[in-house]
Amino acid sequence: MSCARPAPVVLLLLMPLLASAETPSTIPVTLKAPDGIALKATYYTPGRPGPAILLLHQCNRDRTSWSALATDAAVRGYHVLALDYRGYGESEGELFEDLQEQRQLVAEKWAGDIDAAFAWLTAQTGVDKNRIGAAGASCGVTQSLLLARRHPEVKTVVLLSGNLTPAAREHLRDSPGMPVFAAASRDDGNVVGSMKWALGWSHNEQNTFEEFEAAGHGTDMFAVEKGLQAKILEWFDGKLRTAPESLPKPSSTAPPTPVEKFWTLLVRPDGVRAARAIFDASRRDDPGLVLFPEGEMNLHGYSLLQGGNAKDAIVVFEMNVDAYPRSANTYDSLSDAHLAAGNRDEALRLAEKALAVLATDAQANTDFGALIRESAERKIKELRKKPS
Repeated sequence: MSCARPAPVVLLLLMPLLASAETPSTIPVTLKAPDGIALKATYYTPGRPGPAILLLHQCNRDRTSWSALATDAAVRGYHVLALDYRGYGESEGELFEDLQEQRQLVAEKWAGDIDAAFAWLTAQTGVDKNRIGAAGASCGVTQSLLLARRHPEVKTVVLLSGNLTPAAREHLRDSPGMPVFAAASRDDGNVVGSMKWALGWSHNEQNTFEEFEAAGHGTDMFAVEKGLQAKILEWFDGKLRTAPESLPKPSSTAPPTPVEKFWTLLVRPDGVRAARAIFDASRRDDPGLVLFPEGEMNLHGYSLLQGGNAKDAIVVFEMNVDAYPRSANTYDSLSDAHLAAGNRDEALRLAEKALAVLATDAQANTDFGALIRESAERKIKELRKKPS
């Protein structure tokens, strides 16, 4: 039995539909920030109703780093908006070279800018306003979580190669119904440990972490790990399309995660040694568990030192050395704590160890490595002098 061919007129009618399914419309957008700054974005529309995704780039790229993923997401039926932060890409605004000034700008302005993009996206025809996703790379990681904190319509987030602020961590802890997809590469400093630690604050058992060996940073990983974009889109298909209109609230009876339990004890005035016991047990029973990233632990140790508590600072820095023995900075910081406690011989030994480790540390040829070397050499010179 033969099948009749479609009439030419039917083919002509079908062709626009097929084309729109394969090549979504891409529309340049100019948004106004609350202070009047013009922000540039790109809108990828599927031409039919569906969920939406807001994309936030890393701070050494711009919105175009998401182009391939955004296009494929629109083909799947998602309304996608990729934003240039102020001072980046085509957006107006100043980009400060001074790190402190840039941090102040981020704290004061970025939430309003990103909310303007969110409001524009959710106002578009066909957007399912109760099912919004966000994806952030590097500095966009915290921004994605803070967006979800401000807007419960955000039902899931994708996080690539980033660190979290305390407010972002709190939102993870307090949002057990929000599943998270995260990815990082082992050649990207300590980002793998930082992201594992971040997920350790979440109570959602559906969370997924993709760890790569040598894929680079943020959206740069797409060029190396060819399957990563597909995994992200599959994540949105599974976690966003059918997400409930309201995520469940945290249970007051839910036990703390191991990470939460550790840090609750660590920051108590009398809890450092109890936290050390948890750390020692985790190294024995669950070596893959990351209770802290190096940088966060280092900051906490110095906060204790500045408060005059060298005894507890030593314990904190010792844990950091045990967890990150290839980092010269951990030994240099522990040396500072022993020096503050009056343990000159131990401070000298650790400063010398910091220099020895620095020779093979990835930080050795960076500005930070130079600071470690300067700190260790200064202590060594002083501590080798005989006390008068």
